[in-house]
Amino acid sequence: MAKKAINPTKSLKIPAIIIISAKICALFSTKLVTKFAARIFTTPIKHKVPKRELEMDAKSIQKQIYVPAINKNIVTYLYGQSDRKILLVHGWSGRGTQLFKIADELLQNGYSTVSFDAPAHGKSEGNTTIMSEFIASVLELEKQFGPFEIAIGHSLGGMSVLNAIKDGLQVNKAVIIGSGDIVQDILDEFILKLKLKKDIGNHLKDLFEKKHQVKMDDFSAYRAAQKIKIPVLVIHDNDDPEVPVKAGVHIHQNLENGSLFLTEGLGHRKILGNHNVIKKILAFIENS
Repeated sequence: MAKKAINPTKSLKIPAIIIISAKICALFSTKLVTKFAARIFTTPIKHKVPKRELEMDAKSIQKQIYVPAINKNIVTYLYGQSDRKILLVHGWSGRGTQLFKIADELLQNGYSTVSFDAPAHGKSEGNTTIMSEFIASVLELEKQFGPFEIAIGHSLGGMSVLNAIKDGLQVNKAVIIGSGDIVQDILDEFILKLKLKKDIGNHLKDLFEKKHQVKMDDFSAYRAAQKIKIPVLVIHDNDDPEVPVKAGVHIHQNLENGSLFLTEGLGHRKILGNHNVIKKILAFIENS
């Protein structure tokens, strides 16, 4: 997410009680409000599985697997029986069944899908997580269920797919939908929504880097894109209120073998079920 979302009135809002709590913390100390912000930033919302996803939930073979790299268990979904497997990666506060319309079309075209509830999401254990745990989960899924022909990721899942490929995930092609780009922009947008001073975003970055011994910008999607050689389809909506379209455009500019497909009026989530989007994905996958 960038520093200011397009049409922010349509973007997800942080509950007032959390904003008030953040402001109270800020009155005491920068350190306290930074820790509070870090906790909120790493705590996804676990939504109930909506009715539209129940068929995929019921027909999937579900299995809990252990991810040694992060010492956590996650729930996986194997949907379909084909040996031609495609990996699906949901975004923040999503679920392994969230890309069900894409999965259904893939099944009808001879593929099966493997997806998962990321740590602290859906049926997986835990309350907090970060993108590096998404990436570690993807790489473990490849070991246990791969090889995958294609990887498809939405939002944070798109960033995770690109980073996983950079870190060794072997796929022929990738599709990212509504993907975030620059990590500092995402932090700054989050701080903006909390109605805190902008410099708290820098403190938040420093806290994460010290805690996890990483450079946050190393996880930015454009940086991963620079190291990827395979074909990547970047899909983004011009009216996305949560991840501005400039994120997708910038990622595309940094890909050696990228294609860009921009949509209108689909926002951040409706895009996942749009017929033209799914048709574009299938054409990209099947075009040798």
